[in-house]
Amino acid sequence: MRAYYSLFKMRVLKGLQYRTAAIAGVCTQFFWGIMYIMIFEAFYKSSTTPQPITYNQLVQVIWLQQSFLVLFMLWYRDSELFNQITNGDIAYELCRPSDLYGLWYAKLIGQRLSGAILRCFPIILIAAFLPKPYRFSLPADGISFILFLITITLALLLIVAISMLIYISTFYTMSPTGSLLMIAVAGEFFSGLIIPVPLMPSILRKIVYLLPFRYTSDLPFRLYAGNIGLKEGLLSIGVQLVWILILVWLGRFLMKRAFKKIVVQGG
Repeated sequence: MRAYYSLFKMRVLKGLQYRTAAIAGVCTQFFWGIMYIMIFEAFYKSSTTPQPITYNQLVQVIWLQQSFLVLFMLWYRDSELFNQITNGDIAYELCRPSDLYGLWYAKLIGQRLSGAILRCFPIILIAAFLPKPYRFSLPADGISFILFLITITLALLLIVAISMLIYISTFYTMSPTGSLLMIAVAGEFFSGLIIPVPLMPSILRKIVYLLPFRYTSDLPFRLYAGNIGLKEGLLSIGVQLVWILILVWLGRFLMKRAFKKIVVQGG
């Protein structure tokens, strides 16, 4: 565990150095947040039917999505890992006396966490001083906030487990483009980034609840906004844990199979 922690710590410290990129990200995500809020404001004003999520709750969800985008977006990648697989440098990684899956897992957690730390606080702080109804506000109650902290921590573990499948697939395809695009697009849609999950048709919502993607962003953010109750929140935490165990096991299984067939030429 000391090796994993050291790599995690180094990755976090390295990521915190990219402040200029973080400032650019803050400006970009703040712009997208305002744009999405105005789009849904027009939708709510033109609709006479009560919606399963209030406009104020949706505003909180949108600001949290933009603040923690680096934490759960699947197209956020580590090009260094892809290069190691495609150009043969993976041979050096295999010589390390540590579990490669665990090392990469810790590295990716540190990368996402450092990026989220630099971006989330400025966006939340600015949004908190906006006029109503665009303002970001405190959670409905203390229980909602505690559940939010628990689920967003598990969401980080879950999104990294999904991301690991993208890197592992490169052992088989030797190109990350296909799997990265397919999984990233599916993850963006089924996690509610394009259409909020409560506003989806009922049939589509049933499909969304069967997949792991909504448990990376939709669940913690709607818990914070108070759109999900205590009972559903506790049950969803159990589902998150099950998905983490399944995807980590699957990733380790596929990685072991890939190592049995890997061929590094030259050297």
